[in-house]
Amino acid sequence: QVQLVESGGGLVQAGGSLRLSCAASGSNFSAKAMGWYRQAPGGQRDVVARISARGSSTNYADSVKGRFTISRDNALNTVLLQMNSLKPEDTAVYYCNRGSGASTYTLPGNYWGQGTQVTVSS
Repeated sequence: QVQLVESGGGLVQAGGSLRLSCAASGSNFSAKAMGWYRQAPGGQRDVVARISARGSSTNYADSVKGRFTISRDNALNTVLLQMNSLKPEDTAVYYCNRGSGASTYTLPGNYWGQGTQVTVSS
C-alpha cells in the first residue's frame, strides 16, 4: 500500500521560505518519478515541480522557476520542495504525487498525499 504524507506547510510572509517534505511508504519509491502539485481555492490542481526516479531530470512550472527546487532522497523515501522568495500567489494546498514509472512523463500517477497548506501573506 502506497502512502504519501506531506509536511512543512504554514504561514509565511512574502519573500520568505518554506521547505515541504513528502514521506512515502510502500515499495519501489526509487523506481518512480515524484511530483508536487498545488491547488488554490476555486482553482484546479496544477503541477509545480517534477523529478525523475533517480533525480537526474527535473522540471518546473514557469511561475516557480528560479524560486523552487525539487529534490529527493531515495534512501529515506522522501521528496522535498524548497520554496524561496514566496509570493502571495503561491498560496495553495500543496500535494505530493507518485508517478507510475521512472520518467516525469508518468506524472501524475494514482497516488496522492493529503496535502499541506501554504499561505503567503503580503
